[in-house]
Amino acid sequence: MSALSYVTGDRHSAWSTYLAQVERVLPLLGDLGDWADTLRHPKRALIVDIPLEMDDGSVRHFEGYRVQHNLSRGPGKGGVRFHPNVTLEEVMALSAWMTIKCAALNLPFGGAKGGIRVDPATLSQKELERLTRRYTSEIGLVIGPQQDIPAPDVGTNAQIMAWMMDTWSMNVGATATGVVTGKPVHLGGSLGRVKATGRGVFVTGCRAAAMLGIDVTQSRVAVQGFGNVGSVTAELFHAQGAKVVAVQDHSATLYHAEGLDIPALTAWQQAHGSIAEYPDADRIADEHFWTLEYEILVPAALEGQITAARAEQLACQLILEGANGPTLPDADDVLQQRGIVVVPDVIANAGGVTVSYFEWVQDFSSFFWSEEEINQRLDGIMQGAIDTVWQKAAALDTTLRTAAYAVACERILSARKDRGLYP
Repeated sequence: MSALSYVTGDRHSAWSTYLAQVERVLPLLGDLGDWADTLRHPKRALIVDIPLEMDDGSVRHFEGYRVQHNLSRGPGKGGVRFHPNVTLEEVMALSAWMTIKCAALNLPFGGAKGGIRVDPATLSQKELERLTRRYTSEIGLVIGPQQDIPAPDVGTNAQIMAWMMDTWSMNVGATATGVVTGKPVHLGGSLGRVKATGRGVFVTGCRAAAMLGIDVTQSRVAVQGFGNVGSVTAELFHAQGAKVVAVQDHSATLYHAEGLDIPALTAWQQAHGSIAEYPDADRIADEHFWTLEYEILVPAALEGQITAARAEQLACQLILEGANGPTLPDADDVLQQRGIVVVPDVIANAGGVTVSYFEWVQDFSSFFWSEEEINQRLDGIMQGAIDTVWQKAAALDTTLRTAAYAVACERILSARKDRGLYP
């Protein structure tokens, strides 16, 4: 597939978006560019069949994946997604973005990702457990604390990580808490993990806003996606004094010019499963979300949301990518031309994998840190990462995304070059 063919009909290809992003950074890599093909090819892609006995006694088959994109800098790291639209191509792209993300943050991991094409809401708790355990057994030959460490993603949670850890441990005959991250705290999980991704978006957002001269306490914020990442990001901006004027999820788009009451909206969403019918805001057309006036936009839903057409309409100054791959390459061009700064996903939403790294380290040592220590360490790494990328962007006279890829690809390809080829 051509690196620039990132749209097929009306469907945006996540893998081709990634390839297009890589192509843009190659002229900046010098001799390391000779190794660039390693970025275009996943190291390993596993497709597994998952037969599941349903509660009614029937048997259904589901397709699962685990992709390890690059392991030059360490074991694979990346979430497991349970969603009806999961495809191998999507998982490949997500694993590649994890490679870039871990390198950009200078974490000692490579990139990996997994998923099952399933709607978890249609399964009972017991069916979900059996599905998870069979999937874990099927991919068990490629995961492990020093090989590839899964974590939660869309449609998965701490309970699913606990089942994965238990299944892998039973199969090897010893408890191995470090085989997954994002576990319940009492099973070796880390304090601060649940809110880590949203916190990272907020921390990098505040740093970028300060560099642009935006006063966060006086700013207006719009958040697309009100799951774990979007809701936490909104909560932290709200607590800082910003007005979160618009929130969109799968059910509705809400607007309040004076700022939504985020704690009340979160409570409503938790009680009702969506933000639809929330009484203290105006419900507007979904597409109108992109034409509202606000200083900061946080796309925290799925990939491919900011198209070139939407980029032309945006009236914001700063975009913080809470989701993976929410901006298409041609939209990046429009945003750059219009002077809208984008803190890319590989920096902005890396808080989750950073605290997953902390969890992994704590599991190996069986020594656990306080939440205050976790947040302090997280904030330091996130601020350091955006500072490095900001300086790189200034030196190269390019966007933050291209600068982040330059930093990451230099680290990945240097490791690949120095390790050489075996045999």
